[in-house]
Order: sequence, then structure tokens, then C-alpha cells
Amino acid sequence: MIDLSIIIVTYNSEKFIGECLRSVKKYTKEIDYEVIVVDNASTDGTVEEFKTQSSKLKTATQNLKLIFNKENVGFSKANNQGIKVAHGRYVLLLNPDTKLTENSFLSMVLWMDEHPKAGVATCGLVNPDGTTQSTGGFFPILPRVFLWATFMDDIPLVQEVFGSYHPHTWFSFYKKERELDWVTGAFFMIRREVLDQVGMLDEDFFLYVEEVEYSLRIKKSNWKIWYVPKTRIIHHGGASGTREGMIFREYAGLKLLYQKHYGLWQRIALSFLLFFGSLVRIMV
Repeated sequence: MIDLSIIIVTYNSEKFIGECLRSVKKYTKEIDYEVIVVDNASTDGTVEEFKTQSSKLKTATQNLKLIFNKENVGFSKANNQGIKVAHGRYVLLLNPDTKLTENSFLSMVLWMDEHPKAGVATCGLVNPDGTTQSTGGFFPILPRVFLWATFMDDIPLVQEVFGSYHPHTWFSFYKKERELDWVTGAFFMIRREVLDQVGMLDEDFFLYVEEVEYSLRIKKSNWKIWYVPKTRIIHHGGASGTREGMIFREYAGLKLLYQKHYGLWQRIALSFLLFFGSLVRIMV
């Protein structure tokens, strides 16, 4: 079994996929790895760019796969397609709009080897200008949804006291290693035993909140989820649409999460909070 399977789901990712693959080849050393790219019916030059880079990448790894989908099947299903053919001790879900600047994969594999109770881990993410990026948080229970939807977790100390669904980067939250409830799907390293025990991503989630739902099932199975900023990668972020569109899809994902894991009164309360939060966002 190889050390790491890297799964990259692309959809109109021509702008980023070449840089991502070049950085993987340049910086990934001292581990055996494979790259699995799953393309969700891109209509730009994503596939052609991947083919251009693939011959160069094969000099670093002979294990290189490309899966073509005839339609956009969503983030969860596409990642599951990659997981099904992955052979690594660890499986990494990696966004195409990321870029390595050091041997981050080796650092994370070694960290996971040293922490056998960690089922999932992410490294630090930074914006292209080097500023810290939000990389996960705590489960969206109703009080946290209220604080997030109304911007009240922007208030100093509120985040520290109640925990935040999306912790803010202007505090020192992301400066140190810590256990979280969920981490972002942009860099989501999964232990093979977790896949065997918990299964794969829920394909009812097309895009957004799928990593939160998956993390919930993982933690229910007594695995830990960690944020490990000992190494960092660049994540461009925002490649999947406008901020308004992303918020709308996240609201929809939260409703689906509550349908699957919470009771009726909680689902009703969530709908009210999200509606109220929408009004607040409009006013702001």
C-alpha cells in the first residue's frame, strides 16, 4: 500500500490545475503517492491542461489516474469516485485551487503516523498574500448558527466562549494546533481505517457542508479531527462562485444536514434562524 492518494476534483479549473499539479511534483518527496483527478465535465481547458501536466507528473509518480464524468455530479460523488480507486494509507481530498510551497504532504503523513487517534487532519491554509484563511470550526448547533448568521461571533470573546461554526482569522485561533469538529474539504486528509469504518461522503450533498456532515459521522465513530498548522499551503478560495451564491448553498447544505441528523423542532428552528440571518445580511 502506498502512503498517500491525492484526489483532486475539477470543474472548469483550467486557471489553477496546472499550478497545483506542478507544485505537487516539485515539493512532494520521500513518500509514495498517487494522483487521481476527477473532472466534472469541465467546459474550459481543464482536461487539456491536466493532460499537458500529466506527462511531467509521471516522472514523479507512475500512479496517475484521470476520471472523466459526462456531467457535473458534485463534489461528494466525484470524491467518492476517486476514493473507490485509491490505494493509499491516507486519502487526501485536495482542491485544485491550492498550491504547495513546501513538502506539506510528507509533514502531514508523518503527523498522522504519530497520532493514531486522528481520523482526519488538515494543514494550515493561507491566501495568496500570505494571510491566514479559515480552515474549519465547530459543529453548527443552533446557538452557533445564530451567532454566525447574525455576525455576533464577530464580537471579541464571543467566539472563545461559545465556539464558532466559522472561527474568524483575526483572532489567534488558527495559529496553534488544535482539535476541531470539522475541517475544510480544501485539504482533508483521511486515515484508511476511517474509510473502512465510516464509509465515504454523503452524495446527497452536491457542494458545501459535505465535509461537516462527514466529520459528524467520523466523530460519532470516536475518531478525532485536527487542525495542524505545522505546514501551510496556498488556497485561492472562492473559485466556486460569488459570495452570495456560496452563502445560499451553505444555507441549503445546513438544512440538509439537519434533515439527516437532527429532530423536527431543531429543523424548524434552523429554518427560522437562517431566514432571520438572511434579513440581517440584507440590512448589513
